[in-house]
Amino acid sequence: MSSHNREPAATAREELGDITEQIAELGTMTAGELRDKYLEVYGEPTRSRNKIYLQKKIAWQIQALAEGGLSQRALDRIEELAPLAPLRWRPRLKNIEIPLPPTTRGKKTKKRDSRLPPPGAVITKEHKGMLHQVTVVDDGFEYAGDCYASLSKVARVIAGTSWNGFAFFGLRNKDAR
Repeated sequence: MSSHNREPAATAREELGDITEQIAELGTMTAGELRDKYLEVYGEPTRSRNKIYLQKKIAWQIQALAEGGLSQRALDRIEELAPLAPLRWRPRLKNIEIPLPPTTRGKKTKKRDSRLPPPGAVITKEHKGMLHQVTVVDDGFEYAGDCYASLSKVARVIAGTSWNGFAFFGLRNKDAR
């Protein structure tokens, strides 16, 4: 029987040799050797230097090449669910904006901390002889012309060290305002 009539998995199996031996070899390779092997089996370089991650990823690809990988049904389902996957799991695509799933659009569901004064309020703090004023805005805090996501970040800018923002500005209790 010619190689034209055989299924691709059988051809790949012959080309790859014994899968078990190849996977066992991965355990003896250095990170640099694993990066070379990754390039060999995936056809593109990796940025990872984590040996265990590379061993698992390469072993999976060796098996996928030899046995045929995921079924078309599984690939179709992955494609269907991809827009709902967290951004860090999605492939990096340049100049393409991936819309957020409908569940994350619209109003924020994050509940506002009850210790915070309402937007527009000004929090003052005297530190090392200087009076600092922080304006509460809808999505964070404004201090010295810059916007910050948390009071702790503002406190770090003012004090130069890490602080709990509520403690630094005296907002630990609701009554402290």
